[in-house]
Amino acid sequence: MNIQKYIDVLSHLQIAWKQNERIAAYTSLKIGGPAALVVKPSNDEQLHLAFQEAKRLQLPVCMIGNGSNILADDCGYDGVLIVTPPFFHSIERREGNVIYAQAGASLRDVCLFARDESLGGMEFAYGIPATVGGAVYMNAGAYGGEIKDILLSCRFLDEHGEWHVKHVSDLQFSYRQSLFTDREVCVADALFQLYPDDKKKIAAKMEELMEKRRQKQPLEYASAGSTFKRPQGNYASALIEQCGLKGYRIGDAMVSDKHAGFLINMNQATSHDFKQLIHYVQEEVYQQTGYHLECEVKMIP
Repeated sequence: MNIQKYIDVLSHLQIAWKQNERIAAYTSLKIGGPAALVVKPSNDEQLHLAFQEAKRLQLPVCMIGNGSNILADDCGYDGVLIVTPPFFHSIERREGNVIYAQAGASLRDVCLFARDESLGGMEFAYGIPATVGGAVYMNAGAYGGEIKDILLSCRFLDEHGEWHVKHVSDLQFSYRQSLFTDREVCVADALFQLYPDDKKKIAAKMEELMEKRRQKQPLEYASAGSTFKRPQGNYASALIEQCGLKGYRIGDAMVSDKHAGFLINMNQATSHDFKQLIHYVQEEVYQQTGYHLECEVKMIP
């Protein structure tokens, strides 16, 4: 690999980097071995150069925000992990009830900003533990809303490190899918089209949805959110519960007994524990119901 050449370039450009940091530190699931290199660009130019140089040197690249939908292998990642937080968190109001947000901004912060600006339409996203970049990449959604419903456009770097700006209509959005799915691309920022609304009404809706999360989801445990996509005509959590799998455990990986759609890290679960549990749940649900549960969590590598 060309890691040393890449390190030399990063050092010359004064872009922050660290070798062999555990990916677990960057994910909500708290699982994952060392990445060959963790890179933390601090501005747009550094992001472009870090991504472009990694591509030029033919290094595997993975972008990460809050790491809230990721299962990283304990063996690690023999590539470059580019982390957007704590930088790239700017949020601004633009003309026409539009909000601009950089990829490293949390959805929570964007929702709070929209509330304070008396702009509605984003309430569903409050509580989704993702950054803007990750949310756009996977078309994150909850409570009947999806990112595609409010996205106007986004700016991203393609596999060759070239900039593009695309309108939402060109991003091929579907359920937890987009133009970016399974591609080594970098979402840099996005524009959201919202609408004027009463600030108190927005705040009340946000709190209502957050309370639903608190009551129904195992927020006290490390997880990657909903582990499986919703199968057509049913719900993953209902199928898993129907199969008697609530509380089923392999090592420290367990099907939550509070919400069966969440597989949680009870303490020190390994990636092997989690992958075995995912496979077991998929097999049991298929055998008992005929439904195949597709994993929503992104695997690294």
